[in-house]
Amino acid sequence: MKYLAACAVIASLATGAFAHSRVDSTTPENGAVMAQPPEEISLSFADGIRLTRVSVHYQDQSPVRLDLGAQTGFDRVFMLKLPGQGAGLYRVEWRGLGVDGHAMQGAFSFTVK
Repeated sequence: MKYLAACAVIASLATGAFAHSRVDSTTPENGAVMAQPPEEISLSFADGIRLTRVSVHYQDQSPVRLDLGAQTGFDRVFMLKLPGQGAGLYRVEWRGLGVDGHAMQGAFSFTVK
């Protein structure tokens, strides 16, 4: 019985390590090729996250930090205005805090022809 209880505790601790929210989807999708720059981007997560920073890197220019506005609470879907620069490669980098308290980060990119 003690063995089963110990296994249950170890299993519950191990699943906590994998509790980080992952990005389910982005708009535009990672690697997308578009004719026009989008007016906004969206990030959808599997679980709640609080975004702390989102920046856009365009070509060789300095990154532009996007305004998170009122979207600073824990949520699963975020929509942010994108300052379109024209044709070229865009890389969106994000940072946040998962509901489990762990810092998270990621990125996606798209191209405007």
